[in-house]
Amino acid sequence: MRLSVLKAAHAILFGAANRKFGVGSSCLVYTRSEKVGGFALVALLKRLLYILPVIWLVVSLVFLLIHLVPGDPVQQMLGEGATASDLSALRHEYGLDAPLGLQYLHYWRGVLHGDLGRSLRLNDSVSHLVLTRYPYTLELTVAALLLALALAIPAGVLAALRRARWQDSAVGVVSLLGLSFPSFALGPILILLFSIKLGWLPVSGAGSFAHLVLPAVTMGGSLAAILTRMVRTAMLEELSQDYIRTARAKGLPEHVVVYRHALRNAIIPVMTLVGLQFGALLAGAIVTETIFSWPGIGRLTVSAISNRDYALVQGCILAVGLTYVLVNLLTDVLYTVANPRIRS
Repeated sequence: MRLSVLKAAHAILFGAANRKFGVGSSCLVYTRSEKVGGFALVALLKRLLYILPVIWLVVSLVFLLIHLVPGDPVQQMLGEGATASDLSALRHEYGLDAPLGLQYLHYWRGVLHGDLGRSLRLNDSVSHLVLTRYPYTLELTVAALLLALALAIPAGVLAALRRARWQDSAVGVVSLLGLSFPSFALGPILILLFSIKLGWLPVSGAGSFAHLVLPAVTMGGSLAAILTRMVRTAMLEELSQDYIRTARAKGLPEHVVVYRHALRNAIIPVMTLVGLQFGALLAGAIVTETIFSWPGIGRLTVSAISNRDYALVQGCILAVGLTYVLVNLLTDVLYTVANPRIRS
């Protein structure tokens, strides 16, 4: 009886103290979340400062390289029979008769005001063309990324759990096969098999889920192979840690140990790799969109380069560069939030 009275008094005293000084489980949770949120905000602001010189460098290099390509876009657009006065008038209309340094300053002035110029070949604003084609490329890239993750995570976990067994060897062979087929070789093979021979899927175009399947598989195949190897390596490292042995010693179910504890920590380095590979997907979209006649920004870029459409090439590269930098920024911030060991 005396012991229970002492316990009750202890609980009342500490409860009053917690209410007075704001100490308690809810306060602690709030403080932790506040620290994580504050750290994420600081990390985001720091990395935003890194974006500006990267974007400036990318756009500047593209501007200089595209103007160093031999050939006259105005001459190519009007044809060999155009008169000198017509050529001069069109160059003046698009500002191509100005010195290169002045064109560079005019271009950046337009970028800062949201004006990316007009396309020489399509006679439309670059902003409108990029915004029209960009959603298709983003849809294809996200679909390929989700497909790669859906294949890589279960395969990598299975290979790690069945290390040195036939399942591990099978996953390794399939991964090697996926790495051996580049997109420009895998795409035509898929078209021949599933479109021409079997007739299950359309050859080219966009507009439905069926049109998305083959391009997404073409882009996501090699990425799935890379991520599978990464997941397997990270899972093997985590499964050998002391906290995994402790969790098993406590009698936790195996699926809880594997998926809630080991995979949760193993996914952190995979997250970084996904952010880096997102840029590779954007670059691979140029080849894939050309193979499947996908109306994305990659196919638009190829057409603009072949026509020496300066403003359109610069606008497409700017959109791709911004996407790549922002995705890596987001990945970097999420990684630092998810991994407390690297916070400073």
